[in-house]
Amino acid sequence: MKKLKIQNTKVLKIKKGDKVEVIAGKDKGKAGKVLKVIFQTSRAIVEGTNLVKKHLRRRSENEPGGIKEIPSSLHISNLALFCSSCGRGVRVAVKAEGKNKIKICKRCQQPI
Repeated sequence: MKKLKIQNTKVLKIKKGDKVEVIAGKDKGKAGKVLKVIFQTSRAIVEGTNLVKKHLRRRSENEPGGIKEIPSSLHISNLALFCSSCGRGVRVAVKAEGKNKIKICKRCQQPI
C-alpha cells in the first residue's frame, strides 16, 4: 500500500522579486532583491548578501574557471520586507481589495 504525501501548508510572505532587508546575521542591515525562494527549507537567496566563495572548473574556452563569489541562502526568519516609504525592513499585513491581495506596511499603512 502506497502512502500519500501530505502537502506542506506553510505560508511564506516573501516571494521572488521582493525587496528585503537582512535583520540578523553577518550581513545585517543590507538590502537586496530576492532571487529565489526555496519553499521546502524556508530559505531565500538574496542578491548581494551572504556571499560565499566557490571554486569553479573551466567548462569551455569562453567560460573561465576560478574562484567566484555567489550568494548563498538565508532563512526567511532573518529577512524583513523593505518598505520604501519607511526606508527599512518592516512587518507586513495582507489586505484584500476586491479580488486582489495587497501587502501593507504595519508602520505607515502604505502598500509595499
